Amino acid sequence: MIVRGARLLTDHHNAGGDGLSDVEVAEDGRIARVVPHDDQKEPPATGVLIEAHGDLLAAPFVEPHIHLDTALTAGEPRPNASGTLWEGIACWSERKRTLTREDVIARATEVLRWQAAQGVLHVRTHCDTTDPGLTALDALLEVRDRVRDVMTLQIVAFPQEGIVSFPDGEALLREAVRRGADVVGAIPHFEDTREDGVASLGIAFALAEEQGLRVDAHCDEIDDEQSRFVEVLATLALRTGLRERATASHTTAMGSYGGAYSFKLQRLLSRAGINLVSNPFANLNLQGRFDAYPKRRGLTQVKEMLAAGVNVAFGHDDVMDPWNALGTGNPLQTALVGVYAAQLTGADEIPRAFEMVTERAARVLGLSTTEYGIIPGAPASFVLLPAESPTEAIRRQVRPRYVVSRGTVLAENPPAPTRLLSWPGEPGPSEVDFRRR
Repeated sequence: MIVRGARLLTDHHNAGGDGLSDVEVAEDGRIARVVPHDDQKEPPATGVLIEAHGDLLAAPFVEPHIHLDTALTAGEPRPNASGTLWEGIACWSERKRTLTREDVIARATEVLRWQAAQGVLHVRTHCDTTDPGLTALDALLEVRDRVRDVMTLQIVAFPQEGIVSFPDGEALLREAVRRGADVVGAIPHFEDTREDGVASLGIAFALAEEQGLRVDAHCDEIDDEQSRFVEVLATLALRTGLRERATASHTTAMGSYGGAYSFKLQRLLSRAGINLVSNPFANLNLQGRFDAYPKRRGLTQVKEMLAAGVNVAFGHDDVMDPWNALGTGNPLQTALVGVYAAQLTGADEIPRAFEMVTERAARVLGLSTTEYGIIPGAPASFVLLPAESPTEAIRRQVRPRYVVSRGTVLAENPPAPTRLLSWPGEPGPSEVDFRRR
């Protein structure tokens, strides 16, 4: 395979005078060479040829936070009438009693198909372990095996109803890891007391250390300025040496912290090297529900933490479940909503939102340069976007022309511009592609 005339995300040293490059793929499905584009050179007579025509070639999108076990269950057994996180958990608690292996596999697979078609080839899903049968976990382990040839799937053992406060919560967490979960989760703000929350993080980090795994905790997902478990998580990451292998997801309470504490926290998180994942859809939807006006925006301190050198990524989180009745798993939608919710609207900030669903999200999953990127030796997994820049990709919400996984075309979507059948002063139909001329 060869991709000719692609525009790479950075000023690549192997770009031609027109700023374009050719990417050559070896038979083993890895990138062989990235060379300057030469439009005078004859294309190869055999193999797959993709003419990029100056479109943007990027490493695949990465989903750092989703719940495949709950996906596509909105309204089952009832809608979340209040729209709160807490009623969502109650709805799911009822629904999970009826889970079957086939049910979870079918729903999770469908959402992964949606994501793959949109260029997402690396996914981290959280899976509820507060189910004595661990039905969803066993199903997702099977899904992980089924999709391993086209995408990577990491499974977080996520104790939705607590580790300490839920009966046998710790034992179920350990059993989930024994069965094959990739990451250890926690939910300290949901535990009964502050002390239980701190203890739950201690258990999660000890288990991760013992098994050589990463930690990804739902942390401070609450509109309570007194919920400060992220400082505990960061301190444990420092003391255990897990550092960048630890992630705090949500941290929406950070949107309520005062300036002095926030400054202290920025220093701690930067020193610890942990990751943050903000989930704009869920956070905007679920937070502020108990507020009169003014209502909180409900996101973590995205801009401030980025400025402090903390790695922050955007996740889609829920797809048609008790916490969000909408969604298709589209990473560019996530980035767009994140741009507005976190006010990343500066000319140099919008491209950063693209990083937050690509390379920054890849860091959350721990993907190395040998596993991710448009560089020789890396798997030939990438997306070709009909856009000139990350900003344009987000603005126009483009769909990938091609999604390539390990040297094989996984999905294609030929551009189909809208036809305006008539317009004053124009003699006939014309195409509208929403590009700035």
